[in-house]
Amino acid sequence: MEVAHGIGWSPTKISRAESGRGSIPPHEIAKLIDYYGVAGPLRAQLLSLAEDAVRQGWWEDYADVLAPEYSEFIGLEAEAASVLSCHFEVVPGLLQTEEYARQISLGYQRVIPVLPSEVEQVVRIRMIRQERLVREPVLHLSAIIDESVLLRNMGGPAVMRAQLEHLALMSEQFNVEIRVLPFSRNISLAVASFLVLRFGSRDAPASAGLGDVVSTESLRSDLCIEGEGDTYKYRLVHRAIADASLSPDESRHFITNVAKDRY
Repeated sequence: MEVAHGIGWSPTKISRAESGRGSIPPHEIAKLIDYYGVAGPLRAQLLSLAEDAVRQGWWEDYADVLAPEYSEFIGLEAEAASVLSCHFEVVPGLLQTEEYARQISLGYQRVIPVLPSEVEQVVRIRMIRQERLVREPVLHLSAIIDESVLLRNMGGPAVMRAQLEHLALMSEQFNVEIRVLPFSRNISLAVASFLVLRFGSRDAPASAGLGDVVSTESLRSDLCIEGEGDTYKYRLVHRAIADASLSPDESRHFITNVAKDRY
């Protein structure tokens, strides 16, 4: 009631907005932001998100093949400023070649029957997602890839050779950092693949802007939105694994040598 009175909204309008049963136009969002005293960069960021919310995202054209969780993940990724990722099974989706991504989707098709056209749509979605790495405002990616990912023969030697060459090429971009965690490194952390979406400055604490989102990534992505305490732990894990990994330059040479010697 206090919020409704303070900004001149009805209690019903507040209730519908809070429950997600009604949308709020950006100029009304501004009233709510001002009422709560939000100012500076965070205010501008929230208003920008409000403007984006009334525009249809490209991924909505693929709603018939996207699980709701994956659709929500793509929407968050489209707004993120940077991503921290650790992958121990497959190459990160943002760095996959088209044929590598297709082989992953075909693998799922053997256990989760889908139409061939849907496989191609899933691959297309992954390729569109990658545009964030090359168009403004570019997404900054810090990816750690386990050595086992490079050695796992996904789709055959030709597919893997092209994929590893693509990784080496992408690692030369200013906004992409790739580190390889080799078998020889001593690290006692046992974690599953994950990624952290960050929405403010890469060096700013989450409290300075919108909170981080931690997610696992697969064909049917499991989205997990965590509190600051949990996301902070994931950032620490990423840092610890990065410290145990090869440097970006060493990783590029490692990837190139695996492509040449193994495939």
